[in-house]
Amino acid sequence: MINRRNALGLTVGGLAASAAIASPAIARENALRFRMVTSWPRGRAGPGVSAQRVAERINRMAAGRLHVELFAAGEIVSAFGVLDAVSQGTVEMGHSAAIYWQGKMPAASFFTTVPFGLGPIEHQAWIALRGGQELWDELYRPYGVQAFMAGNPGPNMGGFFRERIASLTDLRGRRIRIVGLGAQIFEKLGATPVNLPAGEMVTALDRGAIDGVEFLAPASDYDTGLHQHAPYYYAPGFNKPNGPSELLISDAAWEQLPDDLRAIVAEAARAEHALALADAHQDNARALDAMLTTGNVSIEAFPGDLIRAAREAASEIIDGIAATSDLAERIVASYREAQGALRNWTALSSDMARSLVRS
Repeated sequence: MINRRNALGLTVGGLAASAAIASPAIARENALRFRMVTSWPRGRAGPGVSAQRVAERINRMAAGRLHVELFAAGEIVSAFGVLDAVSQGTVEMGHSAAIYWQGKMPAASFFTTVPFGLGPIEHQAWIALRGGQELWDELYRPYGVQAFMAGNPGPNMGGFFRERIASLTDLRGRRIRIVGLGAQIFEKLGATPVNLPAGEMVTALDRGAIDGVEFLAPASDYDTGLHQHAPYYYAPGFNKPNGPSELLISDAAWEQLPDDLRAIVAEAARAEHALALADAHQDNARALDAMLTTGNVSIEAFPGDLIRAAREAASEIIDGIAATSDLAERIVASYREAQGALRNWTALSSDMARSLVRS
């Protein structure tokens, strides 16, 4: 039998071959049809593209036995209604980010990103090799859903701001679109966090309802048009050093799938996570160059006093999350253990890469 865990070990080639054995006519007659809702505008660079490719990849490998239909944010449910829709059986699948559910589950952010936390490869190592997936499964079990990493725009930027931030004092009183634990950090630093879905950010920025937007990395930020409404683009993106999307499937839908289709769903998600990181590196470089050539964007560094205060606030917030439940405490401990175990190689490999760029 192929369970959910060892389904992740099958190859795309093997899956495609096994799927092709079924008669196409029989496959179409007995096809399962699942709906996938997302938190993204259709085709949005980064997560929107990932959601589309996951659905297409499942459909190709399933050879007509399973068809996934994609719906953008707002077409069936709102951007922030994806988990509830899958959990309650409104739809079978969803594509979103765990960071959006921290109001329901304080430790959910660890399965997207936490400030000053694991980078993309480190996070993948934690999920796949150091017990992170099992903790994720346990966290989502009460909601009757299963989750897979399914896309990643890589490390994020610090966001676009209408006015320059020269010190921590300049942040106070500013209204900033930001989600996740970063919202709590910015609130501690004196700003006012505003939770807006991706489709409403530009309008709010253009009207002056907010003073800044922290969204994703250059490709998604450029595609959204943020650079046309705020000139100062800040780094480092300490709030989101990582950014995996998640593919959600309800337990009820999962139980309908035979072992080979379960493996196809798992492999489609894993393949997208790898491809999305490669895409992100290329597309972020291209988008950053495009923004800089307009002459309207200035790359800025967050001031040192802001970074120091943010790091202290992040540690306090994470300690607070650990205190919310036994499971949250175990998630935080496991995450921090992975961060400590991987720290030296991460630092050394990053330094080597920077040295090669400078040489």
